[in-house]
Amino acid sequence: MIPLVTGQAIAFWILGPLSIAAGAGMVFSRKPVHCALCLAGLMCCLAGLYASLDAPFLFVAQIIVYTGAVMMLFVFTMMMIGVDSVDEMVETIKGQRAATAIAVLGLAVLLVSAVGHGILTGSQGLAQANGQAGNVRSLAFLVFGRYVFAFEATAALLITAALAAMVLSHGEPLVGKERQRARLERRTKEFAATGADPGPLPSPGIYARHNSVDHPALLPDGAIADGSVIATLAARGAVIVDKGRLVAPTVRADQALADVHDEQHGILPGEAELSAAPGEAELSAVPGGPAKEITP
Repeated sequence: MIPLVTGQAIAFWILGPLSIAAGAGMVFSRKPVHCALCLAGLMCCLAGLYASLDAPFLFVAQIIVYTGAVMMLFVFTMMMIGVDSVDEMVETIKGQRAATAIAVLGLAVLLVSAVGHGILTGSQGLAQANGQAGNVRSLAFLVFGRYVFAFEATAALLITAALAAMVLSHGEPLVGKERQRARLERRTKEFAATGADPGPLPSPGIYARHNSVDHPALLPDGAIADGSVIATLAARGAVIVDKGRLVAPTVRADQALADVHDEQHGILPGEAELSAAPGEAELSAVPGGPAKEITP
């Protein structure tokens, strides 16, 4: 015997997986706009399930209240928080707009076919549902009669939550923003107490003839500036710590400049030290080591 496949079963097997996928996308999406779209898709799938179960009131309420009003509240929240305009104008994934249009069109066709099939084939168990407050009149009697106080309390709670969100988003911050003068005073006190450098950290590549983030900066005495590279690269071992490798390009450049200078002045190699006047001393800062005094 072949089981009878009704429109309700077709709608369930189509909208059920779509609801699960939309819920998972809402949870795992990193961008708030994508989360809102997934939530809207989930609510539309639930509305389709209500329609397939011959519950027109819940179908309309799901579309108007949740998909319309609640989603609009979420969109207003994202507008107050702020979303980068790049997320709206730039197509990060090639072809995603065309794929989205095709997916929306296919979903619309599935919804129309499933709901239409459910309406044409008729409903099952409608009499039992009407006898247990399943239609609009019985539902209205329960909402505005027996459970009117709970309904009003829920409405007041939602309004209070919306007002509280607006007050919290536009309220004064508990901790004031640190101004430049206060920041300078704090750093000066920390320097006096702990010896922490009040200045900014050095950028990578200074005095090393290279501006890559994995090349630490060299101090004038040739030592490596520890704060010039980020701690993440240092922990991964991706930072060059060989001082000789960092200093070698500078040493070669200084030597090339010295050779050109000696060639222009007709000084042979090794005569630079001998040409110094008696009693005079020449300070030569050697990259990679401290300055040394050269005497005649």
